[in-house]
Amino acid sequence: MSGGHLIRPAGAVELVAPTTGWASGATGYRRGMAVGEDDHAIHTGFMISELDAGGSIPWHVHSFEESFYLVEGSAVIDTAEGSFRISEGGYGVIPIAMPHRWRNDGELPVRWADMQAPAPRSAYQDDTFDVRDPRNRYFGKITASQMDPTRQSQDLLDVTASMRTALLVYGGINVKMMVDSDLGAQLATMFMVQYDPDGATGPHDHPFEETYYFLEGQAEATFDGKPVILGAGDIAWAGVGCPHSFRNLGGGSLRWLETQAPQPPRRYSYRFARDWDYLREVLG
Repeated sequence: MSGGHLIRPAGAVELVAPTTGWASGATGYRRGMAVGEDDHAIHTGFMISELDAGGSIPWHVHSFEESFYLVEGSAVIDTAEGSFRISEGGYGVIPIAMPHRWRNDGELPVRWADMQAPAPRSAYQDDTFDVRDPRNRYFGKITASQMDPTRQSQDLLDVTASMRTALLVYGGINVKMMVDSDLGAQLATMFMVQYDPDGATGPHDHPFEETYYFLEGQAEATFDGKPVILGAGDIAWAGVGCPHSFRNLGGGSLRWLETQAPQPPRRYSYRFARDWDYLREVLG
């Protein structure tokens, strides 16, 4: 039995202003959990958040690791090490127990995706606490050129420390690591995936949970053998042992933000069905 899967169509995640707990002190803040404990996810809490112009989220800490990716807009994250402006394409990791707060000092709303590992627990106030004494770490930014195999250069890789990981290209699939142990993360990874027009990957599964937030293009996917069409704004989740596959349906690029929790092991991260089907045939 696999860990199952989940599909959230674009617009299906309702963003609401928190009215209780630490986040009730925020202004202009809305959030919606796309994948979490209610969906039987153990390692994954995947959330979409919005902050209005002039809005702010008070100082707080988590007992989970948080990675984020800015989908649109610009905001400031305050930490003990300073204040960091994060704009569209920006990302980072907030280690466990690191005090931080968000501010939108611009004129437009800002929207971002949050990956929380392990999944926050509602019985423990979402594993988040108010603080007055801030401390911090590590951010980066990813651009369209960094997903282009023909435009990789040392200058481009040196844009931020987090660009140390080179673009991995295979079978019409381009993968750029954003958040991993090199950036200080210990419990989860976050990276960008881009499929060329002919890009595809066959059915496979993992010993960890994966979440996919689709940003561009259209994909034909399968989860547990069930086909589904996914496009911009859609969110999907695959539990441990859930076979899944993807194929680019459009004539252009297919792009999504992907997270994994816990971090993949050094070996046996992927189990492709075709490899084991072959052995079954050979060994009879």
